[in-house]
This record gives sequence, structure tokens and C-alpha cells, in this order.
Amino acid sequence: MSAPGELARFGAVGLLTNAALYLLYLALTWSGVGHKLAMSVAYCAGVVQGFILNRAWTFRARGAERTAFARYSAAYLAGYLLNLGLLYLLVDRAGLPHQAVQAALVLLIAPLLFLAQKFWVFRAPAAPRA
Repeated sequence: MSAPGELARFGAVGLLTNAALYLLYLALTWSGVGHKLAMSVAYCAGVVQGFILNRAWTFRARGAERTAFARYSAAYLAGYLLNLGLLYLLVDRAGLPHQAVQAALVLLIAPLLFLAQKFWVFRAPAAPRA
């Protein structure tokens, strides 16, 4: 599978998923849910949706689903912790607007998650040695 094709599909899945989740985030914060809890809820929804779409369409993975989901969850947990930590620093401590910070964090974390999925979560099995 070509990396440019995977990157394009990852981008399409990411744009669709993140747009929907950002709207969910905004709706939750507008309704009074705190920004960190709203991000947490959106993140959980995104992990499940993203795994299904990226496994089936982006990377067309055929390996062990449980192993892939465990790795996917670990990658997204790392992304979540990075997101949460930066939200805390930039919003709670520095006083920046949470809407802009969360939008920027999506652009920062998405490429890291693509690399984790391509080279760890959904990597193609090694060819048998002759």
C-alpha cells in the first residue's frame, strides 16, 4: 500500500472525524460541560470511529483485530494525554481561548497518530524469509 494513498485516506477520515468531534466538543462546552471533560468525551468517540474507518479503509489491515485495537488505543491514549496536558498548560495556565487551542492541537497530534498507525498499529506483517 502506498504511503501517499494511505495519507490521503487518513486525511479524509481525519477531517470527517475531527470535524464531527470538534462540533461535539463545541456543543458540549456550549451546554456547560468543562473543556477537559468535553475533549475526553469527544476523544473516546473518535477512537472507536477512527479505528473502524482506518483499519478497514485507510490501511486495509488484515491482522489480528484485538492486537491492532490495543495498539490503536495505546497510541490514542498517548495522543489524549498530550492533548490534555497542552490544554491544561495553554488554556488553564496561559489563558488562551480553548476553542483555538483545541483546533491547533488537532493539527499537531494528527500527524503523530498517522505515523503511529502506519508503522506500529497497522503495519504490514513481515514477509517470510526464504
